[in-house]
Amino acid sequence: MENNRDRAAALLEKYGNAILRAAYSYLHNMEDAEDILQDTLIQYLKSGSEYNDEEHEKAWLLRVAINLSKNKIKYNKIRGTDELMEGLVSEEKEELSFVWEAVKSLPEKYASVVHLYYQEGCSTADIAGILNKKESTVRSDLKRARDKLKKILKEEYDFG
Repeated sequence: MENNRDRAAALLEKYGNAILRAAYSYLHNMEDAEDILQDTLIQYLKSGSEYNDEEHEKAWLLRVAINLSKNKIKYNKIRGTDELMEGLVSEEKEELSFVWEAVKSLPEKYASVVHLYYQEGCSTADIAGILNKKESTVRSDLKRARDKLKKILKEEYDFG
């Protein structure tokens, strides 16, 4: 049991912020995102998986967090509750917070690739693996997301 605690603490230290940000990018609710973080770590410990490569380990954890987040969204919709609160204080610099607000308004498929690419620093190949999409689809989604963001920022914030 102590070994699992040590592994969980190490995973939390190494990947906790990335998992939390990924979950929050879907849920927009810090309490739910923290639950997803905990559930993701539990899933990892239950799986007994061990990765020699940090990229594969991180990708596995992010994929589980995203899937759990999507399940939570479906659950909330089925239950007819709207637990998606807009309360997290932005970790980004104040002058960039409006960009992340604009990202939140994108459709989920675009917001997730933007988050993984810009916030988590994942390559398009990594994102393709995490989201189970073709890399060309990820690149296309990123391009469309940038175009939509440009339009949103131009309309909302009068950027050219």
